[in-house]
Amino acid sequence: MSELEELGDPAAEPLSRSTRVLEAVHRARNRLLSLQTPLGWWKGELQTNVTMDAEDLLLRQFLGIRDEQVTTESARWIRSQQREDGTWATFHDGPGDLSTTAEAYTALKLAGDPADARHMRQARQFVLDSGGLERSRVFTRIWLALFGEWSWNRLPVLPPEMILLPSWCPLNIHDWGCWARQTAVPLTVVSATRPCRDLGVSVRELRSGSPAPQAERLPSWVGAFHHLDRVLHAYERLPAKPLRRLSLRKAEQWILDRQEADGSWGGIQPPWVYSVLALHLLGYSPHHQVLQRALSGLEGFVIRERGDQGWVRRLEACQSPVWDTALALTALLDTGTPPDAPEVLRAVDWLLSQEVRKSGDWTVRRPGLRPSGWAFEFANDTYPDIDDTAEVVLALRRVRHPDPSEVAQAIHRASRWVQGMQCIDGGWAAFDADNTRTLCEKLPFCDFGAVIDPPSADVTAHVLEMLAMLGDTGSAQVRQAVRWLLEHQEPAGSWFGRWGANHVYGIGAVVPALVAAGLPTSHEALRAAVRWLGEHQNPDGGWGEDLRSYRDPDWIGRGESTASQTAWALLALLATGERGQPLLRGVDWLVATQRADGSWDEPQFTGTGFPGDFYINYHLYRLVFPISALARFLEANDAQQP
Repeated sequence: MSELEELGDPAAEPLSRSTRVLEAVHRARNRLLSLQTPLGWWKGELQTNVTMDAEDLLLRQFLGIRDEQVTTESARWIRSQQREDGTWATFHDGPGDLSTTAEAYTALKLAGDPADARHMRQARQFVLDSGGLERSRVFTRIWLALFGEWSWNRLPVLPPEMILLPSWCPLNIHDWGCWARQTAVPLTVVSATRPCRDLGVSVRELRSGSPAPQAERLPSWVGAFHHLDRVLHAYERLPAKPLRRLSLRKAEQWILDRQEADGSWGGIQPPWVYSVLALHLLGYSPHHQVLQRALSGLEGFVIRERGDQGWVRRLEACQSPVWDTALALTALLDTGTPPDAPEVLRAVDWLLSQEVRKSGDWTVRRPGLRPSGWAFEFANDTYPDIDDTAEVVLALRRVRHPDPSEVAQAIHRASRWVQGMQCIDGGWAAFDADNTRTLCEKLPFCDFGAVIDPPSADVTAHVLEMLAMLGDTGSAQVRQAVRWLLEHQEPAGSWFGRWGANHVYGIGAVVPALVAAGLPTSHEALRAAVRWLGEHQNPDGGWGEDLRSYRDPDWIGRGESTASQTAWALLALLATGERGQPLLRGVDWLVATQRADGSWDEPQFTGTGFPGDFYINYHLYRLVFPISALARFLEANDAQQP
């Protein structure tokens, strides 16, 4: 009888907790190794929502390249994600979302679904009950305006002249977060050209007829920008605009200069598709080499698989090989895998090959800093990110490479770059330094997603942990980071999680970092975090936090238990030396819910793109974080043995 069978046999002699955990780690490690590619990297699916697929069909319709196979397979996927109530959500088991449902409905109608079909009637009724297209986000209405289904006159103006603003001027493009500026610049071209092409169908039945929301009154900034938008609309009606031609040329070159080797812009969907639209509107045909690279690159983000009704096609919003590989490498090393094992060295060599050695937009705020770091994606040399770089360094410092100097030099370059990207307040953001001007958030255009990149607790924590592990615990930068984290602790004891869901993620990142930096485990901030975890543990022993916590405080720390969030809680408890029932119950929950293949089920989304708006299910999270948590539990147990 196998040990797996013995675990499920009530008549068998019960295995000790340590044995069960060891077996679980062994199964999970084998599963993780089976997912490594021959080149050494890992990449789990990055699952988001069906707006990616709806907008892909609309893009192809606009360019005149939509074909029947892509349409049929994409429509199958979109239909498969519709819920019983006729809506589409932005995350698993989340509430129906107006804009997502409107875009899905539009795509399905484009694909030939009749408006009187039951699933279409349900979706339409939800849209109308929610206020109709009039209440949808700006991005949704931009897509409809491209086809004459919404008036450009009823959209905020985003003038291309903004690209001429110098970096010291408010609302210049570098005041936007990197993902927002890469989206805003091409959208200025779209806004200026105001195209209208044939959709082939109409979705005017999604309009409720409700009036536009009243603009806020002066003297608020929001009110001021709504009045400014009226002025800009008047400007757009002028027959001559002295700076328009120059600004369009500048925007065109700005976009061209930032196309990545894989054809993308930033390796993410929004700037990618809007850059394609902008260049096409400036005269680039779909057969031009720039757009050919862009469209071919998009195909690399497509996942095709056979579903119940036939082949389905879905598009990833982004891909995360560097992030996944760094986390997977850390998980492997946590299991006791030799630091010079072949699978470890393959991962290290691939990571070393991905170091970014050229300057990007971040140099506007840090002009004298030598480039280094790692990006999230396969190809994104313009925007390396601090979070990925910290995690890569944390993994690299533990390996034993045949050329140790190569690894040491990469770590040195990367750590110097990260240190140079510290914000003036002592924290770290994801992509830029001191990207904290909030004025652009007040623009009528900015009704969806984060548009600036301020410091966050999770990124700051990962950098702090990296610096501490490199032995830099006494520096002024480390002291500033510790102070920043302590100042940003929530009153109840948690930390806001910017890039993961949500307060559980914040605690899972911050607590190990503070301990690594030398904060005593008796410190009140750490004790408060431990209490918070105990108070928010589920009856089944796991932890979970629903993404509604970003908008509704009643959901903070509440949600169905998930493998990744339970692992984050355990990593925090282990770092503080906790060995009581909350820890043991969490460990037992992970062991009991492990699948036979070594992984865990996790349909819930536990990653965050834009808090409150856009969420991610990282398919590798359900494996790498539980491995690290369980392996570190075993290590702590071994350390306690006499």
